[in-house]
Amino acid sequence: MTEIAFHFNVSDKLAYSCRLIRKAYAFGVKVLVTAETPDLVMLDELLWTFSAAEFIPHALLNRENSLAVAQTPVLLTQAPDACPHHQVLVNLSQGLPATFERFERLIEVVSSEKEDRLAARARWKHYADRGYVLERHDRSAAQGAA
Repeated sequence: MTEIAFHFNVSDKLAYSCRLIRKAYAFGVKVLVTAETPDLVMLDELLWTFSAAEFIPHALLNRENSLAVAQTPVLLTQAPDACPHHQVLVNLSQGLPATFERFERLIEVVSSEKEDRLAARARWKHYADRGYVLERHDRSAAQGAA
C-alpha cells in the first residue's frame, strides 16, 4: 500500500520540492512531480539553478523522448499515469493525483494558503476513507529542512 505523507505549512512549495528532490536523488530514488504546467515550468527552471555545486537530472515528461524519460531519475508532469517510475510521487497540485496508488510513496506538499489547505484536507479525507495510513509533517517550525 502506498505510504502517504503530508508536508503542511510550506512557505515556498517549489523551493521545498527542490530540497525533497535533491534528498531523494542523493539516495538513488526516482521521483515524479505532478503539478499544473506553470508550476512545472518554474520547477524545471529552479532545478537548473537550485544548487551551483549539484546537478539533478530531470525532464518535463511532455518534452522528452521515451528513452530519455525512462533513464531520467526526476520527471515533472501533469499526468502521473504516463510515467514509467513508481517510487516517489510528489504532488504540488490541489487535485488528487491520478493513479497515486501505483507509487510506493506519495508526498503531498501543502502551503499555508487557505485554498491549498482546503484542497489538502479533501485529499487527506479521500486517502483516510480508503484506509491509507497518513503521516503529517508541519513545516512551519522547520522551513529550512527537508
